[in-house]
Amino acid sequence: MLHIVLWINATMFLVELVAGLLAHSTALFADSVDMLGDAIVYGFSLYVIGRGAAWQARAALLKGGIMAAFGLGVIVEVMLKLARGLTPEADVMWGVGLLALAANASVLLFLWHHGADDINMRSVWLCSRNDVVANAGVLLAALGVRLTGSAWPDVFIGLVIAALFVASAIGVLRAALRVTPAPSHSS
Repeated sequence: MLHIVLWINATMFLVELVAGLLAHSTALFADSVDMLGDAIVYGFSLYVIGRGAAWQARAALLKGGIMAAFGLGVIVEVMLKLARGLTPEADVMWGVGLLALAANASVLLFLWHHGADDINMRSVWLCSRNDVVANAGVLLAALGVRLTGSAWPDVFIGLVIAALFVASAIGVLRAALRVTPAPSHSS
């Protein structure tokens, strides 16, 4: 199951990255970065399955760090976009946003019953839930850009997605730190 989820996210990362760059969309860019993070997370989750609590905690720490870094990366992208004064293309945002929503909704359905299995699967489920929320945000941003002709709806949604990354990262990191075994000090 995680293999399918990994490939869906890797593919959608490429699609959204190219579309986000071509359309000058912060929201699509933020969502593409999230897809890359999820693909990395799912790959590492596959690696730690059955390896015990210590490995699962390490995986969750990695996931939390990735989410936090991507949130900060989106904030930097917003600042660059504002400095350049670019307005995104709403039609591209809408089309790619719908495709990403369909992909992420299918991933969330794959993972629905595994959200409470362990810290590893909980963090995977949270990533997928965040993706669906982010995709809905991209669609709202596209609609806002279309109606206003302004980049501000896209910037706002990009920042909301970044805040979601950071909030989720904090939750995952806290949970991982609670279950991470203390290092042994042998003399």
